[in-house]
Amino acid sequence: MEHPIFSGSDAASAILTVGGANIPVLGFGTYGMSGPRLQNILVAALRQGFRHVDTAQMYQNETDVGLAIRASGIPRNEVFVTTKVWVSNYSRAQFMVSVDESLKKLQTDHIDLLLVHWPRGGAPMEDQVDGLNLAVESGKARHIGVSNYNADLLRRASAASRYPLVTNEVEYHPFLEQDVVLGQVASSRSSLMAYCGMAVGRVFETPLLKGIAARHQRSVAQIVLRWLIQQPRVVALSRTENFERIADNTKIFDFTLNDDDMAAISALKSSGSRIVNPPHLAPVWD
Repeated sequence: MEHPIFSGSDAASAILTVGGANIPVLGFGTYGMSGPRLQNILVAALRQGFRHVDTAQMYQNETDVGLAIRASGIPRNEVFVTTKVWVSNYSRAQFMVSVDESLKKLQTDHIDLLLVHWPRGGAPMEDQVDGLNLAVESGKARHIGVSNYNADLLRRASAASRYPLVTNEVEYHPFLEQDVVLGQVASSRSSLMAYCGMAVGRVFETPLLKGIAARHQRSVAQIVLRWLIQQPRVVALSRTENFERIADNTKIFDFTLNDDDMAAISALKSSGSRIVNPPHLAPVWD
């Protein structure tokens, strides 16, 4: 079975091709940001080379994302936009209505990648997949996927969908075991889109990561982002509110980690390291 890894040499050109989608392998995450601050930092990120923006209905910042894309001067067809349908909109009556609202806020006629946000709290998995399929068939979403699915749900959803589910956006960082999900991602010919990669700052206090960063003359964030994208089928979301760090976070394509580095970072995983786990929304994790 193929195990695609990204092609391209910088943030603007590095893509992972999966299920017919060309997903920029480095995305800019917008969770917890809104208003002029988000607009300004996202404009800066796009001008520094980011070409993938991740948002969600629940983030309440799709309007800011749309304004920032316009203000950046980067043509819309060069920016890959991912957004997520919130659980309260999973019903057949609400799903496409909410997609139309997202399109209006984003000031666009299509969403590049539309996901369902959590597997629980809204509707059965089959209904979620049906909503995603309808979004493709209406031309309002070019590609579809899921978020926060465990391996079994991803397997079942992929089998039920009329169109490829090209990603599963989940928490992934050096401390969190995700081998089972990664295995299912490969079996489903999908990808893993990693959020919370810095483990809410834990990576910056880890001696091993600081040592590898010093040896490569890189930042710890660059090392972690490189570790993520150097794995087959992994897309990394980078989130920062610091303008000075935006450019640094794009500079992960001119070096590689050797096998020993990759293995050492992967060996940091330990039990009890999951950060995002709302009990009313999350599945039984692998």
